[in-house]
Amino acid sequence: MLKLVDVDSFYGRSHVLHGINLDVPAGEITTILGRNGTGKTTLLKTIMGLTDRTNGAIRYDDRDIAGEPTFRRARGGFAYVPQGREIIPDFTIRENILLGAYARSDGKRSIPSLVPELFPYLIENLDRRGGVLSGGQQQQLAIARALAAEPKILLLDEPTEGIQPNIVEEIEEVILRLNRVEHLTVLLVEQNVDFARRAARRFAIMEKGSVVAAGDIGELSDDLVHRHMAV
Repeated sequence: MLKLVDVDSFYGRSHVLHGINLDVPAGEITTILGRNGTGKTTLLKTIMGLTDRTNGAIRYDDRDIAGEPTFRRARGGFAYVPQGREIIPDFTIRENILLGAYARSDGKRSIPSLVPELFPYLIENLDRRGGVLSGGQQQQLAIARALAAEPKILLLDEPTEGIQPNIVEEIEEVILRLNRVEHLTVLLVEQNVDFARRAARRFAIMEKGSVVAAGDIGELSDDLVHRHMAV
C-alpha cells in the first residue's frame, strides 16, 4: 500500500531523514521504534507532506505522491494523529471531530458511526470544549477526528504517551480493533515494545534519521531493542 524509496527529508537546511526505505503493507500494523530524536515524527510528517522538502519516492497504491500537497494526501486516504494530539481547545468535541471530515472527498460532514462504539464518553459530551478534557480523552478525540476522514491508512505518533494508565489499555485495544476488525492499515510510532510486539506485523527501528533494522515483528529481538532503544 505505502512504500518509501530512498527518501530524504529536510527542515530548511537541516537534513533530518537519510535514505529511508520502508514498506507498509495494506491491512497490517507497521510499527516505528527508536529513541527520542531519531526522526520518527519527521517520518510521519514527511509522509503527510509537512516538512520543507523531500527527495526520493513515496509510493501509495503505485502512485508517487512525494510532490503532492498535504490536503491531497489527506483526501487520498491518509489520516494523521500527531504527538500531543493538537486538538483545538476552544472547539467543542463535535466541532473537533467534524474538522476531520473536511478531508473526505465526497463532501460528507458527519461523525462516523464507529465513534460511539469506540468512545462513548465523547458522544455523551459532544458540546464540551476540547480543552477541558484529560490527556487520554483528548487522544480519543484526536483519533475520532482522524476517523471522520474515512482514512485508508492511519498514522499514529506515540498515541499512549503521557496518558493516564486506565486509558492506555483502552487506546491500545482501539488500535487493535481498527486494524483487525475494521481492516485499517496503521503506521504506528511507539515506545512501548511490548505493545508493538503484540500489535504489529512488521517493524522498523530508526537511529540518526535512518532505518537501521526492519523486518517481521518476530525478528524484533531483545538484542535489537537493547542496542537501539536502551537509554
